[in-house]
Amino acid sequence: MMNEDLYITRREDCRYRLDVPTRWNDNDQLGHVNNVMYYSYFEAIVVRFLMKEGGLDWTGDRIVPLAVETLCKFRRPLSYPDVVEAGLSVVKMGNSSVTYAIGLFTDGVESPAAQGYFVHVFVDKESDRPVPIPDAFRDLYQRHS
Repeated sequence: MMNEDLYITRREDCRYRLDVPTRWNDNDQLGHVNNVMYYSYFEAIVVRFLMKEGGLDWTGDRIVPLAVETLCKFRRPLSYPDVVEAGLSVVKMGNSSVTYAIGLFTDGVESPAAQGYFVHVFVDKESDRPVPIPDAFRDLYQRHS
């Protein structure tokens, strides 16, 4: 498990942000967003970050990042019609792997409703083997750490 100090605890910890509206069907019968949806919000900010900021073409690029580990700590419930402000920072970068810290926030509340991380390993799609992080992504990650 990762060190608690690596989690996003405030909006100011986020180097990249994305608003993700909740949907009616995100709620479960208890009236709050189902826990599996938190992971979809994590994935939404990571994918958007890589495509918009890094220019990643998931289908066309030969070298792509694959998710190998995720963790989510639930701090308080989200509920439709909340707009989730997802925040991301790069907290660790190795030769072929990168770890993003993620926080999910709602309007008017400084502490995250959820916090966690997402680990990617870059692989060659043909061999399905790890490869070094491409320089363009390494530069991107350094700017967002």
